[in-house]
Amino acid sequence: MQNLTENYNNALNLLDKEFSHQELISFLENGSVIERQFASLNLKKVQNKEEAHLLLNNLVGVDGKIREATALKVNELTSETPELFFDERNFELFLNATIDIDSNVCRLAILSALNLKQFKEFSNFYTNGVIEVINSALDEISKFTFRDKKYKINKQIFKIYWCLEALIYFSDFADKNLLENILTKCSELPEYTVREKCAKILCKTNFDNLNDLKNRLKADENYYVRNIFVNH
Repeated sequence: MQNLTENYNNALNLLDKEFSHQELISFLENGSVIERQFASLNLKKVQNKEEAHLLLNNLVGVDGKIREATALKVNELTSETPELFFDERNFELFLNATIDIDSNVCRLAILSALNLKQFKEFSNFYTNGVIEVINSALDEISKFTFRDKKYKINKQIFKIYWCLEALIYFSDFADKNLLENILTKCSELPEYTVREKCAKILCKTNFDNLNDLKNRLKADENYYVRNIFVNH
Protein backbone atom coordinates (compact mmCIF):
# COMPACT_ATOMS: atom_id res chain seq x y z
CA MET A 1 0.00 0.00 0.00
CA GLN A 2 2.88 2.34 0.76
CA ASN A 3 4.31 1.83 -2.73
CA LEU A 4 0.88 2.32 -4.32
CA THR A 5 0.34 5.54 -2.38
CA GLU A 6 3.79 6.80 -3.28
CA ASN A 7 3.27 6.05 -6.97
CA TYR A 8 -0.13 7.73 -6.89
CA ASN A 9 1.31 10.86 -5.29
CA ASN A 10 4.20 10.91 -7.79
CA ALA A 11 1.73 10.66 -10.67
CA LEU A 12 -0.30 13.56 -9.26
CA ASN A 13 2.84 15.65 -8.93
CA LEU A 14 3.73 15.01 -12.56
CA LEU A 15 0.25 15.95 -13.75
CA ASP A 16 0.43 19.23 -11.87
CA LYS A 17 3.51 20.38 -13.81
CA GLU A 18 4.43 21.16 -17.38
CA PHE A 19 7.56 19.61 -18.81
CA SER A 20 9.65 20.56 -21.79
CA HIS A 21 10.40 18.14 -24.60
CA GLN A 22 13.93 17.69 -23.29
CA GLU A 23 12.72 16.94 -19.77
CA LEU A 24 10.42 14.22 -21.11
CA ILE A 25 13.33 12.74 -23.07
CA SER A 26 15.39 12.77 -19.88
CA PHE A 27 12.63 10.86 -18.07
CA LEU A 28 12.68 8.21 -20.81
CA GLU A 29 16.39 7.76 -20.29
CA ASN A 30 16.74 7.88 -16.51
CA GLY A 31 13.28 8.19 -14.95
CA SER A 32 11.33 5.99 -12.58
CA VAL A 33 8.55 3.70 -13.78
CA ILE A 34 5.96 6.45 -13.28
CA GLU A 35 8.18 9.08 -14.96
CA ARG A 36 8.88 6.90 -17.99
CA GLN A 37 5.23 6.00 -18.36
CA PHE A 38 4.28 9.67 -18.07
CA ALA A 39 6.96 10.72 -20.57
CA SER A 40 5.89 8.13 -23.14
CA LEU A 41 2.28 9.20 -22.98
CA ASN A 42 3.01 12.93 -23.10
CA LEU A 43 5.77 13.05 -25.71
CA LYS A 44 4.47 14.95 -28.73
CA LYS A 45 7.21 13.99 -31.19
CA VAL A 46 10.73 12.68 -31.62
CA GLN A 47 13.15 15.11 -33.19
CA ASN A 48 15.77 12.68 -34.48
CA LYS A 49 16.73 9.02 -34.71
CA GLU A 50 18.45 9.06 -31.32
CA GLU A 51 15.24 10.11 -29.59
CA ALA A 52 13.26 7.54 -31.58
CA HIS A 53 15.69 4.82 -30.50
CA LEU A 54 15.49 5.95 -26.87
CA LEU A 55 11.70 5.75 -26.99
CA LEU A 56 11.83 2.27 -28.52
CA ASN A 57 14.23 1.13 -25.81
CA ASN A 58 11.32 1.62 -23.42
CA LEU A 59 9.30 -0.89 -25.41
CA VAL A 60 11.22 -3.96 -24.20
CA GLY A 61 12.91 -5.14 -21.02
CA VAL A 62 11.15 -2.68 -18.68
CA ASP A 63 8.07 -2.62 -16.45
CA GLY A 64 4.81 -3.51 -18.20
CA LYS A 65 3.25 -0.11 -17.50
CA ILE A 66 6.11 1.54 -19.37
CA ARG A 67 5.92 -0.93 -22.26
CA GLU A 68 2.21 -0.44 -22.80
CA ALA A 69 2.45 3.37 -22.66
CA THR A 70 5.43 3.31 -25.01
CA ALA A 71 3.65 0.98 -27.43
CA LEU A 72 0.81 3.48 -27.73
CA LYS A 73 3.20 6.34 -28.43
CA VAL A 74 5.38 4.39 -30.86
CA ASN A 75 2.31 3.46 -32.89
CA GLU A 76 1.30 7.11 -33.02
CA LEU A 77 4.73 8.49 -33.93
CA THR A 78 5.69 5.82 -36.47
CA SER A 79 2.64 6.85 -38.46
CA GLU A 80 3.76 10.49 -38.38
CA THR A 81 7.54 10.19 -38.86
CA PRO A 82 8.37 6.60 -39.85
CA GLU A 83 11.75 7.63 -41.27
CA LEU A 84 13.02 8.50 -37.79
CA PHE A 85 12.30 4.97 -36.58
CA PHE A 86 13.94 3.33 -39.57
CA ASP A 87 17.21 2.46 -37.88
CA GLU A 88 18.91 -0.93 -37.80
CA ARG A 89 19.26 -0.65 -34.02
CA ASN A 90 15.47 -0.71 -33.77
CA PHE A 91 14.72 -3.77 -35.90
CA GLU A 92 15.18 -6.28 -33.07
CA LEU A 93 13.17 -4.09 -30.70
CA PHE A 94 10.12 -4.23 -32.98
CA LEU A 95 10.49 -8.00 -33.26
CA ASN A 96 10.83 -8.54 -29.51
CA ALA A 97 7.83 -6.33 -28.82
CA THR A 98 5.76 -8.45 -31.22
CA ILE A 99 6.07 -11.39 -28.81
CA ASP A 100 5.68 -9.42 -25.59
CA ILE A 101 3.74 -11.11 -22.79
CA ASP A 102 1.19 -8.28 -23.00
CA SER A 103 -1.13 -8.74 -25.97
CA ASN A 104 -1.76 -4.98 -26.15
CA VAL A 105 1.96 -4.43 -26.71
CA CYS A 106 2.04 -7.18 -29.34
CA ARG A 107 -0.85 -5.67 -31.28
CA LEU A 108 0.56 -2.15 -31.19
CA ALA A 109 4.05 -3.37 -32.12
CA ILE A 110 2.67 -5.02 -35.26
CA LEU A 111 0.75 -1.90 -36.22
CA SER A 112 3.89 0.16 -35.65
CA ALA A 113 5.94 -2.22 -37.77
CA LEU A 114 3.32 -1.85 -40.48
CA ASN A 115 4.05 1.89 -40.51
CA LEU A 116 7.62 0.99 -41.51
CA LYS A 117 6.64 -1.53 -44.17
CA GLN A 118 7.76 0.86 -46.89
CA PHE A 119 11.38 0.27 -45.88
CA LYS A 120 12.35 -3.00 -47.55
CA GLU A 121 15.37 -3.67 -45.32
CA PHE A 122 13.20 -3.46 -42.23
CA SER A 123 10.37 -5.52 -43.70
CA ASN A 124 12.74 -8.31 -44.76
CA PHE A 125 14.33 -8.43 -41.30
CA TYR A 126 11.00 -8.31 -39.50
CA THR A 127 9.39 -10.98 -41.69
CA ASN A 128 12.34 -13.36 -41.41
CA GLY A 129 12.40 -12.71 -37.68
CA VAL A 130 8.78 -13.68 -37.06
CA ILE A 131 9.25 -16.78 -39.21
CA GLU A 132 12.24 -17.81 -37.10
CA VAL A 133 10.21 -17.27 -33.93
CA ILE A 134 7.40 -19.46 -35.26
CA ASN A 135 9.77 -22.25 -36.28
CA SER A 136 11.50 -22.11 -32.90
CA ALA A 137 8.15 -22.23 -31.09
CA LEU A 138 6.99 -25.18 -33.20
CA ASP A 139 10.24 -26.97 -32.40
CA GLU A 140 9.71 -26.37 -28.68
CA ILE A 141 6.14 -27.67 -28.85
CA SER A 142 7.32 -30.84 -30.60
CA LYS A 143 9.62 -31.57 -27.64
CA PHE A 144 6.94 -31.22 -24.98
CA THR A 145 5.63 -34.33 -23.22
CA PHE A 146 2.35 -34.90 -21.41
CA ARG A 147 4.16 -34.00 -18.18
CA ASP A 148 4.90 -30.47 -19.36
CA LYS A 149 2.70 -27.83 -17.80
CA LYS A 150 0.05 -26.24 -19.98
CA TYR A 151 1.51 -22.74 -19.51
CA LYS A 152 4.69 -23.84 -21.32
CA ILE A 153 2.67 -24.84 -24.37
CA ASN A 154 0.48 -21.75 -24.19
CA LYS A 155 3.55 -19.53 -24.10
CA GLN A 156 4.70 -20.93 -27.44
CA ILE A 157 1.18 -20.80 -28.90
CA PHE A 158 0.99 -17.14 -27.87
CA LYS A 159 4.19 -16.38 -29.83
CA ILE A 160 2.94 -18.24 -32.87
CA TYR A 161 -0.40 -16.44 -32.75
CA TRP A 162 1.12 -12.95 -32.81
CA CYS A 163 3.80 -13.81 -35.36
CA LEU A 164 1.13 -15.17 -37.69
CA GLU A 165 -0.80 -11.95 -37.13
CA ALA A 166 2.30 -10.07 -38.29
CA LEU A 167 2.60 -12.30 -41.35
CA ILE A 168 -0.93 -11.38 -42.42
CA TYR A 169 0.55 -7.95 -43.22
CA PHE A 170 4.08 -8.99 -44.22
CA SER A 171 3.52 -12.28 -46.09
CA ASP A 172 4.64 -10.70 -49.37
CA PHE A 173 8.16 -10.39 -47.93
CA ALA A 174 8.33 -14.06 -46.89
CA ASP A 175 10.03 -16.89 -48.71
CA LYS A 176 7.07 -18.80 -50.11
CA ASN A 177 8.44 -22.25 -49.29
CA LEU A 178 9.11 -21.26 -45.68
CA LEU A 179 5.66 -19.73 -45.39
CA GLU A 180 3.97 -22.79 -46.87
CA ASN A 181 5.80 -25.01 -44.40
CA ILE A 182 4.75 -22.82 -41.47
CA LEU A 183 1.11 -22.70 -42.53
CA THR A 184 1.02 -26.48 -42.96
CA LYS A 185 2.40 -27.07 -39.47
CA CYS A 186 0.46 -24.33 -37.69
CA SER A 187 -2.84 -25.43 -39.23
CA GLU A 188 -2.46 -28.73 -37.36
CA LEU A 189 -2.31 -27.08 -33.94
CA PRO A 190 -5.38 -27.55 -31.72
CA GLU A 191 -5.74 -23.85 -30.94
CA TYR A 192 -8.41 -22.57 -33.33
CA THR A 193 -7.20 -18.95 -33.18
CA VAL A 194 -3.91 -20.09 -34.74
CA ARG A 195 -5.74 -21.92 -37.52
CA GLU A 196 -7.83 -18.78 -38.02
CA LYS A 197 -4.63 -16.76 -38.63
CA CYS A 198 -3.45 -19.40 -41.10
CA ALA A 199 -6.75 -19.10 -42.96
CA LYS A 200 -6.37 -15.32 -43.19
CA ILE A 201 -2.90 -15.67 -44.72
CA LEU A 202 -4.13 -18.28 -47.17
CA CYS A 203 -6.85 -15.90 -48.32
CA LYS A 204 -4.40 -13.06 -48.74
CA THR A 205 -1.71 -14.88 -50.71
CA ASN A 206 -1.92 -17.32 -53.62
CA PHE A 207 -0.39 -20.68 -52.72
CA ASP A 208 -0.53 -23.17 -55.58
CA ASN A 209 0.70 -26.02 -53.36
CA LEU A 210 -1.72 -25.49 -50.48
CA ASN A 211 -5.12 -26.05 -52.09
CA ASP A 212 -5.66 -29.18 -49.99
CA LEU A 213 -4.85 -27.26 -46.82
CA LYS A 214 -7.17 -24.46 -47.83
CA ASN A 215 -10.01 -26.92 -48.45
CA ARG A 216 -9.36 -28.58 -45.10
CA LEU A 217 -9.57 -25.26 -43.26
CA LYS A 218 -12.72 -24.38 -45.18
CA ALA A 219 -14.24 -27.46 -43.54
CA ASP A 220 -12.62 -26.84 -40.15
CA GLU A 221 -14.58 -27.88 -37.07
CA ASN A 222 -14.47 -24.30 -35.79
CA TYR A 223 -16.92 -21.76 -37.19
CA TYR A 224 -14.50 -18.82 -36.96
CA VAL A 225 -11.89 -20.64 -39.05
CA ARG A 226 -14.43 -21.66 -41.70
CA ASN A 227 -15.95 -18.19 -41.77
CA ILE A 228 -12.68 -16.62 -42.96
CA PHE A 229 -13.31 -18.15 -46.39
CA VAL A 230 -16.90 -16.98 -46.78
CA ASN A 231 -16.04 -14.00 -48.99
CA HIS A 232 -13.01 -15.60 -50.66
